[in-house]
Amino acid sequence: MELFDAIATRSSAGRLAAPGPSPSELERLLQAAARAPDHGRLRPWRFIVLEGANREAFAAAAAAAKRALSAITEEQMAADRDKVLRSPTLVIAACAVDRNSKIPEIEQIIAVAAAVENLFLAAHALGYGVMWKTGAAAYDAKVKALLGLQTHDHIVAIVHLGTRVK
Repeated sequence: MELFDAIATRSSAGRLAAPGPSPSELERLLQAAARAPDHGRLRPWRFIVLEGANREAFAAAAAAAKRALSAITEEQMAADRDKVLRSPTLVIAACAVDRNSKIPEIEQIIAVAAAVENLFLAAHALGYGVMWKTGAAAYDAKVKALLGLQTHDHIVAIVHLGTRVK
């Protein structure tokens, strides 16, 4: 797909189903993401591909983070957990902030956002649908710890990948 066509036709998917990207396609997407502009060449992005038990643990932690902010029932919590698991491929795009760098924190975060856009365009070029989510999980210290992040790091995007459902 030509670059300008990819930009002009890319949109967030409403719903996703299997199949998601193959391991080799996912590697290609993450390589494209890592070509994002990056002031200071810090490479602040961390892409965490969630599979198996890690995916289930993240979904439970994301639902618990939402519950901590508002009174939701067990049924609503289960629905939130299931919503996280609907897409076949789940990638967390995080910013591991380098506090010792002269590069301001916001510029490190923006570099990760640019990397996510690269990932989106590359996924679209391969024919996959993508959704960018955040929510309570993106700001929750327990969720960050589960992912191996520090409390001062940022979850920039919870990226859902798969085949668009029309």
